[in-house]
Amino acid sequence: MTSERIAKERWRSRWTAGTAARITRWAERRAPKALDALTLIKQGVVRPMRPDKLLRTALAYRRWGITIPLGYAVGAVRHPDRPAVIDERGALSFAEVDRRTTRLAGALRERGVGSGSRVAILCRNHHGFVEALVAAGKLGADSILVNTGMSGEQISTVLSEQGARMVIADSEFTELFSPPEGVELVVGWTEGTTSHPTVEQLIGRSGADELPKRPRHGRMIVLTSGTTGTPKGARRPDPPSLSPATTIISRVPLRSGERAMICAPLFHTWGLAGFQLGAVLGATLVLHRKFDPQQTMAALQRHRCTSMFAVPVMLQRLLELPAEQRSSYDHGALRIVACSGSALPGELAKDFQEVFGPVLYNFYGSTEASWVSIATPRELRANPDTAGRPPRGTTLRVLDDTGAPVRRGETGNIHVRNDMLFEGYTNGGSSGRHDGLMPTGDLGYLDGSGRLFVVGRADDMIVSGGENVYPKETEDLIAGFPEVSEAVVTGVDDPEYGQRLAAFVVLHEGATLEADTVRERTRQRLSSFARPRDVVFLDALPRNATGKVVPGRLPAVSPERSR
Repeated sequence: MTSERIAKERWRSRWTAGTAARITRWAERRAPKALDALTLIKQGVVRPMRPDKLLRTALAYRRWGITIPLGYAVGAVRHPDRPAVIDERGALSFAEVDRRTTRLAGALRERGVGSGSRVAILCRNHHGFVEALVAAGKLGADSILVNTGMSGEQISTVLSEQGARMVIADSEFTELFSPPEGVELVVGWTEGTTSHPTVEQLIGRSGADELPKRPRHGRMIVLTSGTTGTPKGARRPDPPSLSPATTIISRVPLRSGERAMICAPLFHTWGLAGFQLGAVLGATLVLHRKFDPQQTMAALQRHRCTSMFAVPVMLQRLLELPAEQRSSYDHGALRIVACSGSALPGELAKDFQEVFGPVLYNFYGSTEASWVSIATPRELRANPDTAGRPPRGTTLRVLDDTGAPVRRGETGNIHVRNDMLFEGYTNGGSSGRHDGLMPTGDLGYLDGSGRLFVVGRADDMIVSGGENVYPKETEDLIAGFPEVSEAVVTGVDDPEYGQRLAAFVVLHEGATLEADTVRERTRQRLSSFARPRDVVFLDALPRNATGKVVPGRLPAVSPERSR
């Protein structure tokens, strides 16, 4: 090929790419619904169907609107025999879930649950959780998703504060708390006998009576992680359309009929997001009550899972499996590993893609903000520390303390606007907004290419000797040491500098490392105030049920300066 021909081909390629980008930007501004439809068609969610199925789908939409019950009602029409949920007790098809949840909803209504009632769900990942959520939606009841890592006192407080009418809980939690007066207890999963009614019993005894034709849209109340205090309930809004789902799918190529392993807890925003996307996609959800890395690898192979939703510590546990054990399982069907729930260390992102291939997508978001940005495998390969770019329809700004935008490369407060910002806390509180943009509570910056980098929580920043210090930089550096399995760095009081950094470090099995070695290595890479003066070695970091480190459970460090 001549040099002139090559130049023409390059120009044509650039012109085509530029035109496609311009068309996409125009569609985002002028025809977002058309772009949503094209995305759904491309991923196989919307496709031709028989007239009778089309009519039944339209009737289901008229009845349920854009809600979780719609996903299973449509699934019962389009692919009734496809497995909807697979857990330790087997598989349930879409038709079975639709029928069973109608019967469960009827039983709940007989027990006083109705439109506007609140049903608390205290369950691990299994079909009972899914069915409880769908059944509550069929009655127009609100669902309170209770963290399984809470203490009995916290559970009782949440049930009272949220005004629960019923709590559906796994039997392992029923001894932890006493339901407040007027709150009925139903068991969602039990390994033995129980004196309480169970979900299975309610389904078996209930008739298939007609439910309300057009119930109100029940809301889902997600509890904040509560790593520093009592969890608060955040009201999730109704999706205005399928646009939130297509926003995610535009960056993460999930397809109709996915076999999605949901490792993240369903009560958490991230596990819930996987469940909601699964309802849109007609996906088969593969669930395990407790995360086990070897069991996860076996399930990926057995069920030929094409996607997985996990939190970072789960990816770390998969990598910690012996290489020969991990390689004995075939994960070749896995195209997408979507990770969120806490900060993804750059070293972990790099190591995971080296083992599992270019499948990792890093979601940055929160209970209140839903999504902010998404990093693709290509972006993570270019820079493992990035949180990526905002998907379409999402506005991202980095602002200073006065609300003015900062320059590229400068650190400021991260703000976001999208279709699924939370509606406020159930106690009446809200997150202050600036021109419709909600602060995430994190600090970060945008690089010259528009990629977001999160440097840490605004309330994690410490002032040491008059210098602003962000622990995440130190934390990421130490976590990347070959001997280190995981680490967390936090601020502690210091009589001379006001505050100083303390590092809590977990080593790989069989590895050795001295505190002075950690200090020396960080001295070579970090400024003086960003070096940890205290280095504490632990067997494990204290984490909650969603994998986040709980600072209050870290051992105390002497206020005297470490020498």
